[in-house]
Amino acid sequence: MTLLTPEQFAAAQKANLETLFGLTNKAFEGVEKLVELNLQVVKSTLAEGQENAQRALSVKDAQELLALQASLTQPVAEKVLSYGRHLYEIASATQAEFTRVAEAQYEEQNRKVQALVENVAKNAPAGSETAVAVIKSAITAANTTYETVHKATKQAVEIAESNFNAAATAASKAASQAAAQVSRSASATKKAAAA
Repeated sequence: MTLLTPEQFAAAQKANLETLFGLTNKAFEGVEKLVELNLQVVKSTLAEGQENAQRALSVKDAQELLALQASLTQPVAEKVLSYGRHLYEIASATQAEFTRVAEAQYEEQNRKVQALVENVAKNAPAGSETAVAVIKSAITAANTTYETVHKATKQAVEIAESNFNAAATAASKAASQAAAQVSRSASATKKAAAA
């Protein structure tokens, strides 16, 4: 009794190759998005650096320089946070596609194993019911374990996402407060110098 005919084996190999190429394409899409993001960041950083250098060269006194530095703190912090969010989105989208494919593969293999066990149970000799029951029990236990791990992983991802968003919000708020404090200090110094 053979488990796979040559046609079934060929079909399985074809499906595996299609899955491999699909995942490879998805990985390259993620890399393309990452490269595009990094190019945008470099381009905008160079342009902003040039503009900020021009502004710094036109400063007339120390207070004005402090005010300029204070005005640059908040946008830089926001850009760093935005970059982090974009990286996270790219990684999450790519990982989600890999997870979807893995789940589909698992479900397909599980269905095949169930069909095989049912086929073996139908054709098993008399008295082998206990062995078939043990196999079915093991498959059920494995499926239960998989579902438990899958749910725990999904919860961990949701918690990590929530923590990332909370950290990004806190960092943005801290950067805003720091920029406002530096701006107030620069204004106070300028007023004191004028008096």
